[in-house]
Amino acid sequence: MLPIISIKNLNHYFGNGQLRRQVLFNINLEINIGEIIIMTGPSGSGKTTLLTLVGGLRSAQSGTLQVLGKELCGTNAEQLVQTRRHNGYIFQAHNLHRSLTALQNVKMGLELHQHINLPEIHNRSTQILEQVGLGHRLYYYPDKLSGGQKQRVAIARALVSHPQILLADEPTAALDSQSGREVVNLMQKLAQEKGCTILMVTHDHRILDIADRIVHMEDGKLITEESKISNRLQGIVHKH
Repeated sequence: MLPIISIKNLNHYFGNGQLRRQVLFNINLEINIGEIIIMTGPSGSGKTTLLTLVGGLRSAQSGTLQVLGKELCGTNAEQLVQTRRHNGYIFQAHNLHRSLTALQNVKMGLELHQHINLPEIHNRSTQILEQVGLGHRLYYYPDKLSGGQKQRVAIARALVSHPQILLADEPTAALDSQSGREVVNLMQKLAQEKGCTILMVTHDHRILDIADRIVHMEDGKLITEESKISNRLQGIVHKH
């Protein structure tokens, strides 16, 4: 079975000329369907940069980066847009639209999916907000929500489309321990029931137990990898 994400000899640079600085060094990582991979490491180690490259938010420069069988290294803007349609992305800063309610923000996660009709969009968006504990805040605007509530709206927006790949940058950073656990349990359920593959950056040691593997980054390099292949993953592999 081919990996859903395949990264080989990936290097990345910021800036040009004398200001050019290498931020990722010879990254090699393969992730299979249904795996939950947690990426740890100090701030500035390159975790978020790698996450944005996998998510098609910026173009890979050197090496090989294949997502869902498509090569993203050196690809054009239109191909990156196509890649992003298969992803759910949870930003560290929630990136909600201030002029839209919580419900409207979540509905945006389904608007690219033309096969889903408007009543279903409404129902799925309402349901996912209820699952993250915000059923009573559907029509609140972001400036009327706490930091943790905004983050839960952002998580609901990423999960509502049942993406093939979920990319999460510090998803529990603004949440208390109970809310954080509820959110990662939702992610784990998505992986189990839908075969969703999850790549998550976190400093939150309370949630490391959901990972099938933990990879560690330091100074732009992937330096350690711990394996914990679960029975859940084996079941997904056999089903597919």
